Amino acid sequence: MKKNIIAGFAAILLLASCNKDKEILNTLNTYNNSMEAKGYHFGDKLQLPKEVTENAESVSISFGDKETTDLTIDPKFFTLGDNAVTFNIKTKGGETLNQDATINVFAKSPEKNIAYQIVAEYPHDPKNFVQGFQAEGNTIYESDGQNGSSQILKYTLGTTTPLASTKQAPEDFSEGSTIVGDKVYQLTWQSKKGYIYDKSSLKLLSEFAYPNVLGEGWGLTYDGKSLIASDGSKLLYFLDPNDPSKLIKYIAVAGSSQAYDQLNELEYHNGFLYANVWQKPIILKINPATGEVVGTFDFTEIAKQNTKGSDDVLNGIAFKGENMLVTGKNWPKIYEVQLK
Repeated sequence: MKKNIIAGFAAILLLASCNKDKEILNTLNTYNNSMEAKGYHFGDKLQLPKEVTENAESVSISFGDKETTDLTIDPKFFTLGDNAVTFNIKTKGGETLNQDATINVFAKSPEKNIAYQIVAEYPHDPKNFVQGFQAEGNTIYESDGQNGSSQILKYTLGTTTPLASTKQAPEDFSEGSTIVGDKVYQLTWQSKKGYIYDKSSLKLLSEFAYPNVLGEGWGLTYDGKSLIASDGSKLLYFLDPNDPSKLIKYIAVAGSSQAYDQLNELEYHNGFLYANVWQKPIILKINPATGEVVGTFDFTEIAKQNTKGSDDVLNGIAFKGENMLVTGKNWPKIYEVQLK
């Protein structure tokens, strides 16, 4: 009889412990869900509910192959945008509890809406599916995509007749491109390699493999030191131009209330990165040191005039002096806009 009483008491304690563990996890889940939309900023400290902290011997957060017990949003541990993490709680009762969550980190300052006005329009070959777009003086260098018809070409702004062009293999889908000195670098979408051309003749000089972290090739630009590539995610990858297979670092991109992914055609100008967002009529102005979006351009009205389907979207950024040139996939025009 005494054994049954002890066993029953142990069962009650176990049930109470299980209920307490569920209560801790439910409270943590409610907190994480409420903070997912609100987000954090770098330097913020996670204010976990008392139900968690008062019953925990320790709390840590795992993110990828890293783990920390510091509940501060530290840029050495977290990135801007969404961070898929796991909370690890060791309770005072000796149990270990785990819960997956998303920690969103946003820029501290709101993005500015940057005004502009159209000051000139130029013809653009509507057959060109623009993937990479840059200007040097009055010469436009363009990467034209699509399997079976991909090419790199250059022409004089105001005309559509190529001065030089080189076609890719049928299996290649051309993507972003950029000028580095006397060379032009070009990505491919899913071939996991890029090409390097002589800038003058567009003669193919060599090719390079992507670093493993770069899943696909989307946009490409050059900041004077590094190639900067996008792959359709929230990340921008800095590559060594002398060895583009080598990753230097990466940054994530976010604004003050949302993360941005689908980053596509890129341009670097006067210390800032500019990025198209695929299938959206906006261009982001990004601080390349932090990944924070500091400004946005709304090209809705221009896009409406040129976008008839799902593919012919805004995708082309270059600079002519301090004015921006914008175009899109299969657009018949290039627009020169003056920034206000």
